[in-house]
Amino acid sequence: MGQHLQAIYDTRVAEGLLRPDPAQRAALLRLETLREALETNPKPRSGLLARFFKPPEPTGKQGIYLWGGVGRGKSMLMDLFFQHAPTSQKRRVHFHAFMQEVQSALHEARKTGVEDAIKPVAEGIARNLRLLCFDEMQITDITDAMIVGRLFEKLFAAGVIIVTTSNRHPSDLYKDGLNRQLFLPFIKLLEDRLEVDQLDAMTDYRQDRLAGTQVYFSPLGAASGKAIDDIWRDLTGGRHEVLCLEVKGRTVRVPRYWAGMARASFWDLCGQPLGPADYLALVGAVKLLVLEGIPRLDASKFNEAKRFVTLIDALYEGHVRLIASAEDIPERLYLEGAGSFEFERTASRLREMQGAGWGDGRDARDRAEGLTAPTR
Repeated sequence: MGQHLQAIYDTRVAEGLLRPDPAQRAALLRLETLREALETNPKPRSGLLARFFKPPEPTGKQGIYLWGGVGRGKSMLMDLFFQHAPTSQKRRVHFHAFMQEVQSALHEARKTGVEDAIKPVAEGIARNLRLLCFDEMQITDITDAMIVGRLFEKLFAAGVIIVTTSNRHPSDLYKDGLNRQLFLPFIKLLEDRLEVDQLDAMTDYRQDRLAGTQVYFSPLGAASGKAIDDIWRDLTGGRHEVLCLEVKGRTVRVPRYWAGMARASFWDLCGQPLGPADYLALVGAVKLLVLEGIPRLDASKFNEAKRFVTLIDALYEGHVRLIASAEDIPERLYLEGAGSFEFERTASRLREMQGAGWGDGRDARDRAEGLTAPTR
């Protein structure tokens, strides 16, 4: 038998890696029950309809929907569960990135002339998959809203166990969205098939961890590089994966990503032929961006400067937290060349985004999730 999740949590608290929170510890009860069930039934039986204990009843529970306010630790708890879930047939993915993958797969399936494109896409996802963990479920796009219900029906029918986090109760998903009445059956499906559990933790750990921390470093060099490395290691434990965003048939790759946080160089994001749609996709997928190596800009780097302005605007409007290293302070990054006058707004935004409380007043599009704070 694997170690109980609550015991692992208590150990991390004792080591100073987490701060004790009764609500977080209580939320682990349901996750531990699911972990034990997976441990008792480590391998799916033959046939798609027998993957979870027994063929699922029409209203049987097949996972957990963990919701609550911004920065309360939902992602951390799900990651703890995912790490110790006793199956190799598992996947953890940001919900936004997952839906982009689905859209791309549907596009390819329709090319084959298949009558129902969702069916082969769902079968491809469910193949050799027992556990699917989503971070930050939210629906803001009408196209996603029309797809997600039938997709989840087929995943549940295939016996896939789903664990997801969200800032909203299922009944508030796609709130005030276009044709929302067509989305209501999906809400009922979630409430019928998933245990809906609210995490009402005491602290916004995301803000607590970065409170009072310097987030803009210049000039470039060993000192700023070490500072960025230390912050990234503190936030992610040194873990990362590649984030691939599908945008209008193209793949935008972000070299390092973990639990809603991304890390890339200036040249990764502004030295490539990217545009507003690409940056909006990034904003939809992350809550914090570490951007390294911003150079001084001039007329010879007009395209790069234009992309940088677009990127900062997207991050600012999306309330994405920014940690950056640059060759100079914001006001001296772009002093000459076409667009240098307009760059004053970008410099002002870069200054504002350095504020300790910046990003607190997020709107309904907020995707931020729990960063845990170590004892200092």
